[in-house]
Amino acid sequence: MKLHVKKGDTVTILSGNDRGKTGKVTQAFPKTEMVIVEGAGVHSKHQKPRRAGQKGQIVEKQRPIHVSKVALKK
Repeated sequence: MKLHVKKGDTVTILSGNDRGKTGKVTQAFPKTEMVIVEGAGVHSKHQKPRRAGQKGQIVEKQRPIHVSKVALKK
């Protein structure tokens, strides 16, 4: 599958919670038609402590966005 954007392109988010944001494509996944955009698609994950004495924490992770929801910025 060929995507209309590639790594390093600047794109605008067209729909979703991050609509209107612009960012750089950091990763592209042609098989699943997804891209990871810098500063968009960030989700918080609560992580339990793994060992005794360790603290739990909130980790921010970037999730991919479908390529049809981004447009190449000129």
